[in-house]
Order: sequence, then structure tokens, then C-alpha cells
Amino acid sequence: VQLQASGGGLVQPGDSLTLSCAASWRTYSSSVIGWFRQAPGKEREFVALIRRSSGTTYYADSVKGRFIISKDNAKNTVYLRMNSLRPEDTAVYSCAIGSTFDSNASAYGIWGQGTLVTVSS
Repeated sequence: VQLQASGGGLVQPGDSLTLSCAASWRTYSSSVIGWFRQAPGKEREFVALIRRSSGTTYYADSVKGRFIISKDNAKNTVYLRMNSLRPEDTAVYSCAIGSTFDSNASAYGIWGQGTLVTVSS
């Protein structure tokens, strides 16, 4: 199983950006895909997650109402649409696969390489 996050870049405050997480995996209906981020000098934090089978989602309070996680099972891809970006959203964003509906990073066993998002004027 491999994961690859993409779509990062430099944007201005208030802009939008969509990240993609492409996976090569067999279809596991119980899989959960999570997005996490780590800013320079800070610990990794949970952003959002989605269950592949049902589409059930969960968000961190810091991004709720601004970010949208979605999936395309046919493409084995999960997206993170980020709206109204703020400087504090600057971080390396990574996606991961787990088997439980859990926002703790320790619940995810497979991680992809991250993509850098920089929000600056």
C-alpha cells in the first residue's frame, strides 16, 4: 500500500487549495483516511478524516466550516478542500490510512509523504 499527497503550494490568506491523497490499495471497506498536519516547531495535529465505505467525516475544530474532506473510491483518492486559508494553516499536510474512526495519529499505520502548504501574503 502506498500513499501520495499532492496539491500543496504557496497561497495568500483567504485563498483556497485542494489537496489530494492517492492510494494504491485493495478495497478495504473498513478503511479510514485521515489528514494530519505539522507546522514548523510544532507537533503533528489532526485535521480531518473520512470513512471510505460510508463517507462519514470528522473535523478538527480549527478547520471545521473551512475545510472539506471527500473521497472518490473509483480513483482511490481522498481530497481535502481548504477554504479561507489562514497563515496558521501553514504546515506539511500528510494523509494516512487507519482501520478505526479515530483522530489520534497512533491509530494510523500507513502514512504517505506530505505536501507543504504555505499561507502568506
